[in-house]
Parts: sequence; C-alpha cells; structure tokens
Amino acid sequence: MNYTQNEKIKQITPRTLVIGIDIAKDKHVARAQDDRGIEFGKRLNFENRIHGFEQLLEWANRHAKENDKDHIIFGAEPTGHFWKNLAYFLRAKEYDFVLVNPMHVKKSKELDDNSPTKNDTKDARVISQLIKDGRYSVPNLVDGIYAELREGVKLRDQLIQQLMITEGRIQNMIDRYFPEFFDVFGDWEGKAAICTLKLFPFPSQIVEMTPEEVLRQWKPFVQRGVGIKRATKLVETARKSIGLTIGTHFAQREMSNLLDQWELFKNQLEELDQELEDVVRTIPGANEMIDISGLGVATVTTIISEIGDIKLYKHPQQLVNLAGLSLRENSSGRYKGQSRISKRGRKKLRRALYMAIRPLVAHNPTFKALHHYYTKRTEKPLKKQQSLIALCCKLLRVLFVIGQKQCNFDGTKLLQGIPQENALQAV
Repeated sequence: MNYTQNEKIKQITPRTLVIGIDIAKDKHVARAQDDRGIEFGKRLNFENRIHGFEQLLEWANRHAKENDKDHIIFGAEPTGHFWKNLAYFLRAKEYDFVLVNPMHVKKSKELDDNSPTKNDTKDARVISQLIKDGRYSVPNLVDGIYAELREGVKLRDQLIQQLMITEGRIQNMIDRYFPEFFDVFGDWEGKAAICTLKLFPFPSQIVEMTPEEVLRQWKPFVQRGVGIKRATKLVETARKSIGLTIGTHFAQREMSNLLDQWELFKNQLEELDQELEDVVRTIPGANEMIDISGLGVATVTTIISEIGDIKLYKHPQQLVNLAGLSLRENSSGRYKGQSRISKRGRKKLRRALYMAIRPLVAHNPTFKALHHYYTKRTEKPLKKQQSLIALCCKLLRVLFVIGQKQCNFDGTKLLQGIPQENALQAV
C-alpha cells in the first residue's frame, strides 16, 4: 500500500472490490461495493472467530468473482483492540487491510441519508465509501522482533505504573504513622530505611528499644553507612513523633506486603530492561541510536517499538505524521491563526520523543546549539516549547537516516547553515 493521497486513490480501480467492516466485540458487519460506490449484495454478519473470518473471505471472493474484480481491499474503523485479530488474519492471507478515522466516520454518516442515525449496517457502508475515496490509512501492524518489543514496552509501562502506585502507598503510610521518618533518613529506599520499615516501622515499636538494639537489628542487613549516632537519632525522633498509634497490627502487615510488592516490581523491571536491551541491540541501527549522547536505551526501545521497521518507511515525514507532530493551520481570509501540532498519531511515540528531547537539549551539544539558535535567532524566533517540538521532528529525521543506513550520528551535519556562533556551542 502507498503513502500519498493520490496513490491511495489510485489503489482503488474498477477492478477493486471494497469491503467496509464495522467492528464489534463478538460480531462484525461487512458490506461490499465497487470503486463508484455501487453496493453488491446484502450485508454479511460474521462472528469474531476463525469460522467467521473464513466466512468473510468466502463471501468477499464470491462477490469479486461475480463482479469481475481481481483486487480486494478490506477496511475497518479501529474499535478498541477488537480489530487487530481480523487485521493480522487478513494480512497473513495477503489481503490489503486499511483503517479509517473514527472521526471521519462520524462526520460522514449523514452524507447519504441526511440522518444522524447510527447502526452497524450504516457504519459499514460509510467505511467502505471512505475507503473508496482514498480516505484511509495503512495500519502499522508490527510482527517478529518489533511485536515482541511493543509487548515488552507495554509490560514495562505497566510495571512502572504499579511501582509508582506502590511507592505512593508506602509514602502514604509513612506520612500517617511516622511523619518524622525523613528527619532521620533522607530517602525511604535506602538500605537502613527499608530495614527499619520492615522490622519496626512505627514509633511505638522504636521507643521500646535502645540505640544499641536498633543498631544490632540493622547490622545483618546494612554493613556500612549507619552507626550508633543514626540509631540514637531514630530513637529520639520516635519519642517525639505525632504519628498514629491505632491499627498498627494490620498496618505493619500492609507495610510488609507493600515492601514485598515494591521489591518484586523493581526486580521484574530490572530483568525486563536487560531483556529489552538485549533484543533492541539486535535491530540494525539501534546501537548507533543508543550511542547518541543523551539518548538512553529505554527511549530508543520505546521509539522503535512504536515505529516498527524503519526500512518500511519511504520518507521521514511519515514518522512525523505517525507521531502526530505535523502542523495544522487555522486561518481564513485575512485571519491567521496559530499553527499547532495535529496530535493525530501514536500518543506513546509523541510522548517518548518529547521526554527524550529535553535531556538532549540539556546535555547533547548539537541539540543544545540548535535549541539556542531556534529560540534566539533574529528572524522568527521560536518559543521554547515550539523549539522542543521542532527538535522532536529533527530527532525523528535523524533516527530515520540512522535506521536506513546504520551510520553514526554526526552533529556537524545538523548544524550546517546556522550562524557560526551557534555552531560553536556544539564543540
């Protein structure tokens, strides 16, 4: 399938059978038409099961044969995740599968009958009409190592979220039962702090101990960094604590469970990060991307998992569009509105780029010089946020070239054409 609007329209010829499918959880609805919008036969209701998919192919091929068509293109509106099984099935059978924007379906459904009525049969017809007009996109159906990376990154995000939730709950318990805890320990994740939370997390338990007893409890777990001075301060702070003294039995059980969960999630995250790094480094160009100063392994992994195989793209603008970073203009007549990014793309990719560009601007000489030039130039200077978005697009273009050619990053090429005083900042 092709990229430009004209090429999309050229895909739909008099020999093409267009199948529009309205996706649901259990049952889908399909309708068939030709390149002029003439519908063939009745709609097909088929189940989201293998026999339903085979029924769809049999129905589509029958219409293609009866109406002298040798090319079939299937299209659907991406409803949640329910469309993916059908998409991968059809692609495995070497059929073209495309997606239409749900917003386009919503805005186009009144064109034929001048009615806002919504139902599965009507939506399938609207979808096929949009495909006929070339208003579709080719889904980024990753497979192989890229599918593994995408699932791995999704799992990583889930672990990070669970880890943050658990850390918040631990912090909540400390604030309620021992708010003076951080007068003794700078961070609850230190060895002595965690040991304290596991063995005697509440002031009522600590005041019954001497500093020597506290130190003796620490020693099997903490070899260095704590002594009698820290133990004495802990006991004295516990005596003055305003923490809660109720429900401590099950509160200690909760604290123990939370610490176990925190350690579990942390260990799982470390193991997953190592496994993801081993996988991503086997992808052509990934090592060269990771070598860019300020760009970490986790960031490169996330970006590649969202993009897939870079060699499948013909132009870096496709990556910009995929990330939703292409500009949209709001103007009419003499009125010129402010240009903004479209945000019509992969949200996770856009976020990964934005989170990557901030440390690059701070620590990478090349991107730091570019940011300075964009924001300080005499003609049409950009605001800082505008510059960061522009540099996100620049980073995508850099990654596109590296992925295509497996070459090392050369910052001097990015600085060509900007004033010398800005380029010197990259040295």
